[in-house]
Amino acid sequence: MTYDYWVDSHCHLDFLDFQEEGVEKLIDRARLNRVGAMLTISTHTARLERYTAIADRFPNVWTTIGVHPLHAHEDGEREVTKDALVQIANSHPKIVGIGECGLDYHYQIETKDIQQKIFREHIEAAIETGLPLIIHARAADDDMIAILSEYKNCGLNGVMHCFSSTRKLSDFAVEFGFYISFSGILTFPKSVELHEICQSIPLNKLLIETDAPYLAPIPYRGKRNEPAFVNHTGSFLAKLHSLNEKDAMCQTSDNFFKLFKKINGKHHE
Repeated sequence: MTYDYWVDSHCHLDFLDFQEEGVEKLIDRARLNRVGAMLTISTHTARLERYTAIADRFPNVWTTIGVHPLHAHEDGEREVTKDALVQIANSHPKIVGIGECGLDYHYQIETKDIQQKIFREHIEAAIETGLPLIIHARAADDDMIAILSEYKNCGLNGVMHCFSSTRKLSDFAVEFGFYISFSGILTFPKSVELHEICQSIPLNKLLIETDAPYLAPIPYRGKRNEPAFVNHTGSFLAKLHSLNEKDAMCQTSDNFFKLFKKINGKHHE
């Protein structure tokens, strides 16, 4: 299909950073910047009602269910199971993915055992539901590759979100069949290695995101991020791949809807 808008494939509209202003204004500014769809991402299962309430209010917003690895050790999250995730995912039509989940040893290597356990629960839930897995990976490339390799022939699909890891992990992920999503980090002048990794990714495996309210792209670096800014990451990605903005917009948006099949084409500007 042909799309004439960007998609923010990963943001956090429920975060307190946006509550005073109101999500409506964020959505309006996104629309003015040709951002036509957004996926607001789960970090705690306990916040499910927040996510679905936002998704229900806006026809161009969807959500997910999952536990961020930095919260995997917390009360109520370390007991999360595959069956619980499957039940929640099947309970609401606008829950279209499993995650974000994964491994983060940069901040909490001491919790790696529980991170790995909860990550496996998410993987198995994604396989059972057929929904894509949204993966957070930081300073854990070898373990990430080892765990995912256990599920190589299980029909698992997903995205490496906010990619800032090594070429080793990106090559593995693409070969596995995953998509690679780039955030505002891609626009930073010193992200030379990331620029080269992005250029190596096939066009049909590229996504863009804000990870808002974090990681605002140039020219907003250091400020609160929001979905309206994803066009800057998209424009930068277009230059890296020698595409015009229209083609990059169409390609990354088409990739999003192909990955998140539960949306079933019911997207809106």
